Amino acid sequence: MREVVFLRKNEKKWRSIEQLLGGGEMADPDTLADLYIELTDDLAYSQTNYPGSKTTLYLNGLTADIFQALYKRKKGNSRRIITFWTEELPYEFYKIRRQFTYSLAFFAVAVLIGVASTHYDEDFVRTILGDSYVNMTLDNIEKGDPMAVYKDDGKTLMFLGITINNIKVSFIAFACGIFLSLGTYLILFQNGVMLGAFQYFFYQKGVLLTSFLTIWIHGTIEISAIVIAGGAGIVMGNSFLFPGTYKRIHSLTRGAKKGIKVIVGLVPLFIIAGFLESFVTRHTEWPNAIRLGIILTSLAFVLFYFAIYPRILYKKMLAQGDIME
Repeated sequence: MREVVFLRKNEKKWRSIEQLLGGGEMADPDTLADLYIELTDDLAYSQTNYPGSKTTLYLNGLTADIFQALYKRKKGNSRRIITFWTEELPYEFYKIRRQFTYSLAFFAVAVLIGVASTHYDEDFVRTILGDSYVNMTLDNIEKGDPMAVYKDDGKTLMFLGITINNIKVSFIAFACGIFLSLGTYLILFQNGVMLGAFQYFFYQKGVLLTSFLTIWIHGTIEISAIVIAGGAGIVMGNSFLFPGTYKRIHSLTRGAKKGIKVIVGLVPLFIIAGFLESFVTRHTEWPNAIRLGIILTSLAFVLFYFAIYPRILYKKMLAQGDIME
């Protein structure tokens, strides 16, 4: 390849890297690492084909600059714990907000399918939830305590079991994205249909309000986290299907890194959801206002941290020149 062609092909990318480096400490470390790999490839090609040229000197300097930026990031690892939650994770949420929307929309459709199926087929809920659970719940309703299933005496073991299971479900929802996103959609469909059938079953038995004020104490965070994990799985699957200018394996690696970061960020949410389900949900005797307040507080947190704050952070970073539109 002639040097002038090499320049024209990569000039826009190199200029973009220059501007990104000008963003200082807010530059995304994963992005820097990926760009560093690309630059070293470009530098190696230039050194081989145009040794001593201005292009090679330029790339050598640019590669050194991005290495220094990565080194500064490494030195600031003590602060990384804080910035992970306040900057890196919310920024990642903003970048993949479209996949979260896909996940939420698909999950909502699955919930409606669960509702409709239970409405037209009264045995459908038994197929989804199992005869033993349905029969136990019917007995609890007759005894006047529909939510007795949440009142097991082993609170601590219940907390550990629920938390581990929820983390496992979220990881499976993400990991199944490797199958061209289809696996993730299947997990979302199963959980959505189950939720729709579950809630409509309580509606049919005339205890929808009771179930809502109980289940959604922990379910608001739990279901939101599963949907977000689904979005992470879609990111990974789409990175293989639509690699853009990257090689498929490189694009898949990038998508997997983004998804894993999201899954790690969800772990505290599953711990909170597990705690609520084990220690708070059981208190059906609490006033409805208190239980509704917990649900609304959880919903406000989810909306702020996963939707509103990432947008605010992105606009702030854009105004400061830390990222490019």
